[in-house]
Amino acid sequence: MPSQDQKRVKKTKRPIRPAQKKQPVSQDDRPSYQPDSSTPVSSETCKLQKLLAQRGLGSRREMETLIASGGVSINGKVAIIGDRVGVGDVVRVGKRVLRMFVDENLPRVLLYHKPEGEIVSRHDPEGRPSVFDKLPHLRSSKWIAIGRLDFNTSGLLIFTTDGTLANRLMHPRFEMEREYAVRILGQLTPEQMTQLTSGIDLDDGRAAFSFLEDQGGEGSNHWYRVILKEGKNREVRRMFEAIGLTVSRLMRVRFGPINLPPRIKRGQWLELEEKEIQKLLKLIA
Repeated sequence: MPSQDQKRVKKTKRPIRPAQKKQPVSQDDRPSYQPDSSTPVSSETCKLQKLLAQRGLGSRREMETLIASGGVSINGKVAIIGDRVGVGDVVRVGKRVLRMFVDENLPRVLLYHKPEGEIVSRHDPEGRPSVFDKLPHLRSSKWIAIGRLDFNTSGLLIFTTDGTLANRLMHPRFEMEREYAVRILGQLTPEQMTQLTSGIDLDDGRAAFSFLEDQGGEGSNHWYRVILKEGKNREVRRMFEAIGLTVSRLMRVRFGPINLPPRIKRGQWLELEEKEIQKLLKLIA
């Protein structure tokens, strides 16, 4: 992990877990992601707003607003809420043309190993390199970043063409775990480890690691493995700063059920195959 980004170090201390866990969201309050993979699109139609969300144009609610405003057409006719589309239909959103194909039942999912020195944004006033510059080009949709990493943080980024899937993985109510490898200058005391897992008061609310484990280190540098169930801006760094310690390196190694594959080198991406996407959808259902 420290020397080659993903090489694990020998454990030196037992992990610290918080004494209490949040109550899980009840099953009734957890609408699952339900792709249309059970029935071929060739014999079925799809709600227009769902197609637009899957193509990465926004959330379903945003697409419903767009449709209601008259900004979408199907086969040359202005679409209305409730319209459905099937194979062969031509959907226009402004100058963008979308077509339905037989294999449209699954979203595209791509894993990217972000290096330090790239931003997770398409537009940057400072002209810094963007992660989107490295991704394959899409003709009729766009890549949606699932979660963000700041400029100086490396590791796993997930991209999809499906707004519904992105929301299912990112929304705070689902408490999707984010796992990081953290290198700090110095070493945590038992009291500090307890503090980080019981809760730290930040400017935008209270934050706590749901898991914290000593991973060893050399000299003044020490590595830890931490898990969060939310994604506030620079949260890991700010938590350590709140107790007087500086994070010298930060890398995300897992997001929800997806680990960063060792074969993906920094600056490279890997697109999931159909079976892998189906497995992911079942895991988050």
